Amino acid sequence: MTTQQAVVLRIKELMEQKRLTINKLAELSGVHHSTLDAILRPDSRIKNTGVTTIKKLCQGLNIHFSKFWKSKLFEQLDYEE
Repeated sequence: MTTQQAVVLRIKELMEQKRLTINKLAELSGVHHSTLDAILRPDSRIKNTGVTTIKKLCQGLNIHFSKFWKSKLFEQLDYEE
């Protein structure tokens, strides 16, 4: 799994836990709806979600930035990206 794939899955996982839609997370985080939609779309061309964007999403999810990375998803990364 690539880092970007893990980031996308983690965002989706946290959205589900918090019962947030893309629109609501966009509103809470200040990340534009179309940007968030592009990140989460299965056929997305986005290779790397920026740290600033992830920090904003963490604010919207009401979690600390370090908690975002505490997931088994990030233990399954391919290091030949």
